[in-house]
Order: sequence, then C-alpha cells, then structure tokens
Amino acid sequence: MATTTAETDVRAVLGRLTDAWNSADAAAYGRLFTEDADYVTFFGMNFPGREAIESSHRALFEGPLKGSKLTGRLGASAKVRFVRPDVAVVVAGGGSSVTGADATDAGRESTVSFVLVEEDGEWLITAFQNTRVSDPRG
Repeated sequence: MATTTAETDVRAVLGRLTDAWNSADAAAYGRLFTEDADYVTFFGMNFPGREAIESSHRALFEGPLKGSKLTGRLGASAKVRFVRPDVAVVVAGGGSSVTGADATDAGRESTVSFVLVEEDGEWLITAFQNTRVSDPRG
C-alpha cells in the first residue's frame, strides 16, 4: 500500500515532536498541538490545552528530564489510520533515555497514541496518551 501525502504529513509531525523534545524546545513542542488538545501522561494526569502542554514540558526539560532524549523515531514505526480524511489515529512504540543515550532506558518503554486533525492544511495533535509498557503479571 502506497503512503499518502496525508500519511507522510502525519508522520512528519511525529518526527518534529521527537526533534522538539530532543532539543528541549517546549515552544516548538507545544506548537504541534491544537489549542484545546489533551495530553495524558503515563501517570494518568491530563494537561488540557496547548499552553499547559508547553509549560509542563518546559518544566520537565528544565528539571527532571533535562538532557533526556526520545529514542527511536515515532513517525517511522507508527501505525497510522485515517478515520476521516482530516482525522488520523496513530499508535506507536516509544521510549526515552534520561541520560540522553540513543537506547531506551530500562522501564522507560511506552505505547503512545495520538489523534491528529488537519486544520487549514496543517496537521496538529489534538489528543495524546502515553502508557508505560509493563507486564501485568508483575
């Protein structure tokens, strides 16, 4: 199956998300979200709205996740499904390294899901869910 222009654009947004994180650029990170987006962390906390997403990530980039790096490329491995021509659901594996290494730190692997919408020719994230991968058997 051929990749569509829309799918390429959606994957590019995820690539920019990774780049913004790895550059500790909270403003660039926040710009990838709609004004009314919801960002649900792996702790289950919701940060509603672009402003809250940007400010919470600024605090992370300047504090506990300073120097961290998202590992892998979200856009390359993502499953992209269009529920309408202007709405995409994305599920991907992700991970991070708090030391900035290229490999995912133990216990920091996640499954992430996104809903992206096209607004005025631009794809933006309107919902994000980060779920830490764990074995329910303990």
